[in-house]
Amino acid sequence: MSLQFLWYIPNQVQPGHRGDDVVEDHNSLETLSAHAKTLEDHGWSGALVGTGWGRPDTFTVAAALAARTTTFQPLIAARPGYWHPANFASAAATLDHLTGGRVLINIVSGKDNLAAYGDSEGDQAHRYARTREFIQIVRRLWTEENVTYHGEHFSVTDSTVVPRTVVRGGRRHPRLYFGGASEAAEQVAATEADVQLFWGEPLDGVAARIERLKHLGEKLGREHPPLEFGLRITTLVRDTTEQAWADAEAKVEEMAKGAIRRDPNRHAAVGQQRLLDLAARGEVLDDNLYTAPGKFGGGGAGTTWLVGSAEDVAKSLRNYQALGVTHFVLSDTPYLPEIKRQGDQLLPLLRA
Repeated sequence: MSLQFLWYIPNQVQPGHRGDDVVEDHNSLETLSAHAKTLEDHGWSGALVGTGWGRPDTFTVAAALAARTTTFQPLIAARPGYWHPANFASAAATLDHLTGGRVLINIVSGKDNLAAYGDSEGDQAHRYARTREFIQIVRRLWTEENVTYHGEHFSVTDSTVVPRTVVRGGRRHPRLYFGGASEAAEQVAATEADVQLFWGEPLDGVAARIERLKHLGEKLGREHPPLEFGLRITTLVRDTTEQAWADAEAKVEEMAKGAIRRDPNRHAAVGQQRLLDLAARGEVLDDNLYTAPGKFGGGGAGTTWLVGSAEDVAKSLRNYQALGVTHFVLSDTPYLPEIKRQGDQLLPLLRA
């Protein structure tokens, strides 16, 4: 199975995301396009574009970047509730058609400022039941015509999406990535997703989750091709191991001064809590998984970092690959120069 290496593009209102360089027009089309074009030039397949109320609209940013590039694949984060499934299926299919099949989708069910855009949600079971329906409808609209679906949360009647998504080889539609570590989330992933994304957990934790998801898919009667697995993590790469650790510790010192604030919504997520709990096991796990950032404001992919030379980090990522991980979404700040550094130093080792 081929490997895919993606980055992260910070479509943020405020500059300086996770210690990024504070520059003028940080979220302008020219600046973000420069990131996307640099990704193409330095060996990356594309990048995750995150979502959340109070930041530039994810789909709009992704479409603009796709229009200014030729191979860049946007991994577009989307929230059920922000979108109706039929509206989203149509928008994504249109962009997929226009780009010749470059669209990737990341379904997000985590907390957000739902009331700001007129959404609401019940408990965790409600949230993931809604997500399941969303994915089922979107997939059917991409692959069938005259779809009728009446669920508890969403409905469509005699619905056909045009233009259609790009069909190429085994690809019938954009890949559907999904995250979540709760029992409810894993049931959705095991049966409905194409790729399960993990945060930067130690190898033993990822191995256990892969086996559990495979077993769960068999138990629940998964009807789609086998679930694939991905890793979303910060990779701090320097010319030497010693310089990498010196820079990592210096960054954490700055975080400890309050330079980076934690997203309060992160605390509620099971997967995020798993990451925060890792610090009790040690400051460095496996060979070079650094847990200290999580103590001082690192959230999501910024909670744990793989630290070292390109050779050190490549070795660690190959260990995840040996477990079955084939999709890697990496990043470090400042984003633009790290696209170049890691594209030139790290990716050739991983592809070798």
